[in-house]
Amino acid sequence: MSRLKSLAQKIGGLGSAFVVLLILYLPLYFLAYGRGFTAVAAIAVYVTGALFAIRLFRRNVRRVIWRLRNRLIVAYLFIAFVPIVLIGILVAIGGYSLVGQLAVYLVSSELDRRTEAMNGVAHLLASTPAAKRENTVHEVAPYIQDRFPDVELLIQDKTVHRYPDDSDISPPPAGWKDANGLILKAGLPCSWAHVVQGDTEVTLLAPLTPDLLARLVPGIGEVVFLGPSDFRGKSPASSSAPPVSRNRRASRLVPPSNRFDVDVAWIMPMYFPYWETPGKQREVDLVVHTRPSIVLGTVFSQQMNWAQVVLAAFLVVGGLLLLVWVISFIVGVSLTRTITGAVHNLYEGTEHVKSGDFSHRIAVEGNDQLAELGRSFNGMTENLERLIVVEKEQERLKSEIAIAREVQGQLFPRGAPAMKTLELTGVCHPARMVSGDYYDFVRVQESSVALAIGDVAGKGISAALLMAALQSIMRTQLTAGIPAQAAAAHGGHGGAPRVALSTSLLVSQLNKQVYATTAPEKFATFYFGLYDDDNRMLTYTNAGHMPPILMHDGTAERLDVTGTVVGAFPSARYEEKTVELQAGDLLVAFTDGIVEPENEYGEPFGEEKLVDLLLRYGQRESKEIIARVMETVEQWTGSSELPDDMTMLVARGV
Repeated sequence: MSRLKSLAQKIGGLGSAFVVLLILYLPLYFLAYGRGFTAVAAIAVYVTGALFAIRLFRRNVRRVIWRLRNRLIVAYLFIAFVPIVLIGILVAIGGYSLVGQLAVYLVSSELDRRTEAMNGVAHLLASTPAAKRENTVHEVAPYIQDRFPDVELLIQDKTVHRYPDDSDISPPPAGWKDANGLILKAGLPCSWAHVVQGDTEVTLLAPLTPDLLARLVPGIGEVVFLGPSDFRGKSPASSSAPPVSRNRRASRLVPPSNRFDVDVAWIMPMYFPYWETPGKQREVDLVVHTRPSIVLGTVFSQQMNWAQVVLAAFLVVGGLLLLVWVISFIVGVSLTRTITGAVHNLYEGTEHVKSGDFSHRIAVEGNDQLAELGRSFNGMTENLERLIVVEKEQERLKSEIAIAREVQGQLFPRGAPAMKTLELTGVCHPARMVSGDYYDFVRVQESSVALAIGDVAGKGISAALLMAALQSIMRTQLTAGIPAQAAAAHGGHGGAPRVALSTSLLVSQLNKQVYATTAPEKFATFYFGLYDDDNRMLTYTNAGHMPPILMHDGTAERLDVTGTVVGAFPSARYEEKTVELQAGDLLVAFTDGIVEPENEYGEPFGEEKLVDLLLRYGQRESKEIIARVMETVEQWTGSSELPDDMTMLVARGV
């Protein structure tokens, strides 16, 4: 009940009435309980629902425009977007429709005129005596061939006469009387005329080929008929010829005279009776591709300066836009006045705070989001004024501690990725609260893993921040670079291609970014490798870091340094090398905190002692190897405080 009361309070009395009426109406509707009573209930539900919807709309509109961003969006829509879009749409649709309709009308009317001429010739020949018919045919042949070049003539009385002599036109099926216009003969669109006078029957038939359609209105563009699957648009004589190519069709449309002279396509349905079945017809679409300059030039029968026409149209449309703009501006100003005043007050308040005056308060009016922002600003300056002196030093310390913890929490990986032929382990023991050393593992592809270790010059928070930047740059290049290279290598086909990454290129980019974003005295040693799980090959680039040690069959090999430190020189060049990690091999990368600590006599621990430890404990687990090495180094120094960060990365072939 408490939930129902809460819901009723939220939707109000009108909403509650709508819900109750709807609950009562639904059983009446499905049970068909009295038409009159059900109709009254339905009217009540519709009325209360409409009123409730209007109230919800008004309430939601107030909530929407309460936000500053939404008010600005609404103001922009009223001022600029809506009028321009509406006028542009109206002009485009109206112009396109007008040009398309005119083009179709010109073509269809010319086709009708020529068909009527054919019908007149048919009547003339039907009424001409047989003795004079041959001469009449030769007299009217040029006239009708000028309009239908492929026209065929059939005259039947006591004899059968065809024109031209090689014509194979057959008589129309029984049932045809006097007729003229358009017809489909074996799926081919044709224009024809058929006249029967006594024993004389005259038939003229002309196929409507694409070339003929294009010449109906010279220069109009491309004119074609589009019909069903059994429809064909070329004459039987040319049925073996290749279809008209798209380039040839496009050549019938002249180039545009300006950027507004677009290609306009318009369709008009036309009905074609079947030659074989009198009384049956099918719809075929007449499609015309043309341009506005062609249509208007044909209508006015003169060449027009379309640059001036477009300019005049632009000025007219521009004037209309200006008028609509002014009206919209008036509406927008009334909506944005509440915004500008509050923003100005906030700007003045921030200027006072920037100058150190925390006693300034801004005037607050209204009860919307801007007013709440002003009250929050006044509360903020009041708190700052009271606490600025006491908490200044405390905030500095908290900020430094938070930065240190963030660096430590994000610098090192939480675990190594599982590989089939490689086991990775890494440990860092900072000499202070934070470390300037760094190691990382990143799986870059299904069978590849990136491993890195580095050491920043210096100690403390600044070194940790730089190493965090190194990690961020490296991971960004790996995660952003691989998809781009994969897409480029794949060429847009399906599947997931392998991408060959370059360690030298990655380190070079890292060097440039570190140099561009840090102080000149800041640099770091950096070792970066990519291991391929399929062929056990490790490709690496060593930028001034301590040479890692590769243990193979009881012998130690130091991997080469292939470049200088990162961040010191903007144009430093780096090389990459490749080494195979066989089963049982042990690759150990470390920082100078392992080999440089000195004993009480000033003797460094050295790489030789590290190699001896690796030979002694190399067959044990990687974590135990690291623990033994660091324990031995601490015993060598004889002090519980580490002189430098100690970091080791162990890669074991399995």
